[in-house]
Amino acid sequence: MTERDIKDLLDTEAARINSPSFIGDDPVQFPRRFSELRDIEIASLLSATIAWGNRKMICRDCDRMLSLMDNQPYKYMMDEGYEDLPDDMNIHRTFFTKHFKYYLRGLKKVYDECGSLQEFARKLDIASDPAPAWKLVEGINMKLAEANPDQPVEYASRCLPQNLVTSALKRVNMALRWLVRTDGIVDMGVWDVINPSHLYIPLDVHVGDISRELGLLTRNANDRRSVNEVTDHLRRFNPADPTIYDFALFGIGMKL
Repeated sequence: MTERDIKDLLDTEAARINSPSFIGDDPVQFPRRFSELRDIEIASLLSATIAWGNRKMICRDCDRMLSLMDNQPYKYMMDEGYEDLPDDMNIHRTFFTKHFKYYLRGLKKVYDECGSLQEFARKLDIASDPAPAWKLVEGINMKLAEANPDQPVEYASRCLPQNLVTSALKRVNMALRWLVRTDGIVDMGVWDVINPSHLYIPLDVHVGDISRELGLLTRNANDRRSVNEVTDHLRRFNPADPTIYDFALFGIGMKL
């Protein structure tokens, strides 16, 4: 396929998949339940954190997790309702309430200090960083550690990746796509701290495989360097909104 053929395919598939019908089977539905920025942010991060594995199971467990929070993520977090939970209740696969509590303690510290995750991101000046998602996670990880001085450090890796040199940050890049992209179809576009042009593709095994099929990726690993390679290629097709093609790469897999 020529570059023009690849771009035409990606544009066609992105338009097909990026539609309201996509929402009901995807974890993006959960932050979309809310209208208040802080609820949207918290629901986005938490839903993305457990977004691995079977999509039906992910959506089931996101729904249960928000129910634990009385479907009021910000209020529940600020009231420290999580401290009443037992440590070993399963939320999703290897993510348990002890990890959930670790995460919410750190996020509460972020909100105590900055009022919202977006203002925390602004304070970190992620807009001037070439890799805003990695800069944001570095900052959140610091707050998680500060808020959990007596907790096992291995809990942190259940919340967010710790090796930012190599991590693809798939789930955080997906949450940022939800928060930043502004076409108003699937993604919510509630953040202005960075532009859609600054986003990176959420790279998982499936997206990596399809990217190789299309010649967008030459590396075998699904790591940070591969995220850079795929996103750089997609920016040539759409510099202002490269992650629109996340929808396309999801959909093309059903056809190749």
